[in-house]
Amino acid sequence: MIDFRLYFVTDRRNTAGRSLLDIVHAALDGGARAIQLREKDLEGSALYQLASQLRKLTSCYQARLLINDRLDIALAVDADGIHLGQMSFPVVVVRRLLGAGKLIGVSTHNPQEVTAAAGADFIVFGPVYFTPSKAPYGEPQGLTRLREAVALSQVPVLAIGGIQAEKVADVLAAGAHGISAISAISAAPDPTQAVRDLLAQLPDHRE
Repeated sequence: MIDFRLYFVTDRRNTAGRSLLDIVHAALDGGARAIQLREKDLEGSALYQLASQLRKLTSCYQARLLINDRLDIALAVDADGIHLGQMSFPVVVVRRLLGAGKLIGVSTHNPQEVTAAAGADFIVFGPVYFTPSKAPYGEPQGLTRLREAVALSQVPVLAIGGIQAEKVADVLAAGAHGISAISAISAAPDPTQAVRDLLAQLPDHRE
């Protein structure tokens, strides 16, 4: 079982002009304990440098760092795991290369992809609601399909896509283990408070 319910996915182009490091630092100050570095357009050297900086930062907070898709970068910075898309290496291959002690997450958008993610530690399913960052992946899936994904999955499901604090209760009621967020944190006027507001709606953080 994964030890987090909030999974912050980076997007350095959606930070309202602030540096990505500052946003991640603010999110960690708010209580985020799992970060996915997802900057697909960066070349290897630049991505490695950014990953190295985030590894140092997350280590200070005893937070998890996962790298999107790039197994080489994940190994190079000793990240806590890797996050796979539908065009990535198969889970079984990545598990063999990473070992049992690292985390593997998989992005899914339909029942077939949920089933195919067997062997991962968790999956992210969505978009549940509309959000510009996930528009390329199709129409919102909604809560009914989220419930179906939870029923199919053998591992925790994190809901993603347009999830603000007021919607957390609904996705939890649909069976989600937690949530994944991008713009709700990175574009927020106060990312630290945004994380606190989201965590306040999640089971392990309620008073």
